[in-house]
Parts: sequence; C-alpha cells; structure tokens
Amino acid sequence: MTQPDSKRTAYLPIVALSFLALLWGYNWVVMKVGVRDCNPFLFSALRNVFGGLALFAIALVRGGSLRLKPVWWTVLFSIVQTSLSVLPVWGLVIGSAGRVAVLTYTMPFWILLIAWPVLGERIRGAQWIAVALAFAGLIFIIDPLSLRGWAASLLAVGGGLAWAVASVLFKIIRKRHDIDLLPFTAWQTLIGSIPLIVIALIAAPEGPTWSGSFIAALVYNVACSAVYVIWLYVLHNLPAGTAGISILAVPVIGVLAAWLQLGERPGALEAAGMSLILVALAVLTARGMLLNRRPYS
Repeated sequence: MTQPDSKRTAYLPIVALSFLALLWGYNWVVMKVGVRDCNPFLFSALRNVFGGLALFAIALVRGGSLRLKPVWWTVLFSIVQTSLSVLPVWGLVIGSAGRVAVLTYTMPFWILLIAWPVLGERIRGAQWIAVALAFAGLIFIIDPLSLRGWAASLLAVGGGLAWAVASVLFKIIRKRHDIDLLPFTAWQTLIGSIPLIVIALIAAPEGPTWSGSFIAALVYNVACSAVYVIWLYVLHNLPAGTAGISILAVPVIGVLAAWLQLGERPGALEAAGMSLILVALAVLTARGMLLNRRPYS
C-alpha cells in the first residue's frame, strides 16, 4: 500500500503543472480583455488583493498560524514577484496577447542561468537538448529581426526576468526558513499589491469601467492569483530549472487561445517555435521518467 501511494504522490507536481498550464495559459486572453476597461496597475492590484484575501479565507478555514514570517524575506519576495508582475500586464495594453505570453516565458531560461551559480542546479545530459530546442523555439516566436512592438516585448521580458528571480529567491527562503506556503503566499500577494495600488491611484484615479467582461476577467484572475500557492508547491518539489522549462506549455496555450478567441493568428515562424517548445517539453519529461521510473522524482 505504501509504494502505490508514494508513486501517486510523485506524480502530483506534474498534475499541478498541467493544471497551471491550462489556467494560466488561457489567462493571457482574459487579461487582454480585462485591461481594455482598466489601467494595468489597477487591474494587477485588484486581482492580487482579492486573490490574497481569498487565500487568507482558505487559511482561516484550514486553521493554523497566519503569522507573517520571515518578514523581510517576504517583503523582498513580494516586490519582485507580485509588484513587478504588472510588467507583462502593461505589455498587453500595447501588444498582442500571444506575443506577450511567449516573451514573458523567457522566464525558464533566466531561471536556468540564475539557478546554476546560485542554487548549484547544473544542467545535465538531455536537459541541454531540451534547452536548445526551447531556446530555438522562442527565437522563432520572438523574431528578433523585427522591431515591431518593442515596448511590449521589453515589458514582457522584464516580467519574465522578475518571475525567475522570485522563483530562485523562493528556493533560498525555503532553505533558510520553515514556512507555511498558504499564509506566505497570501501575505506576499497583499504586500506586493501596495506599490501597485499607490501607482494606480495616481495613474487611474477614475477607476475601471465595471463591464461584464471586466468583472469576469477580474474573477478569473483572482482564481489565478489564489492558485499561485500551487506554483510554490511545484518549486518545492521539483528543481527550479525543471519546473521553469516545464511551465513553457503556458505560452503555447496562450498563443493558441489568442488565435482562437482574439484572431491573433501566429505566422509560420511562431508555429515552428511552438512545435520546438513542445518537443523540448517531451524530451525533458522523458528524461525524468527514464532516470527514476517516475517524472521529476
């Protein structure tokens, strides 16, 4: 009885990644719709505040301590992860949902570059093949020879870099402190929203247009913010580089959803890039299964 349970537990991070890929992938379309009726800073602040409150409600029902700890590490993480998450949302105002989604997910490559010297997570064997294929895929989608939409691209890449730094920072926090994921996520979400609220009050004092589409987008994003605790669970159970590369499925879903719903049809290079990314994901998954008879154990 013990062995099947352990095998089932070993697959949970992969199930969690799949769920996040679908939810977060489609959210690029949802956010594009949301920022039509709201300043990006205010939109980001609202989704994080309500998401944080939802997490606190869950934590209260579950019981246990809601104490803020470690204080200064949480504040630092909040600024890098939550406050700077506005960058790609801002990019959606001036760029296409699919393009911003893909460029934000340069995050895994920043993670690999940072995690190697900081966490000692070396890239080995078939991981190099996966990284090379995924990098080539992103180059095809980015199309660096074109200068169109450079501002949105810069914001999206900045958001990806901030997410990567936050992911590695979380690994460091976990090594130094014993933290409870649920209250930690709730606190960092609310604390990181404070700078966004201040900027939103200055930049958009008139507030959002409370249309049906905006309310639906906000509710969906509250859910996406609340389940960030699942991403921290994944980071806790998988190497940072592996988790980062695997979550590359999100921008692929984002591009496809933007094509179907918003009419943002990818060109030949973008289609080729998505195919390479999918092959990279398959290589990475196969490596984990062959090494340990179970993925990413």
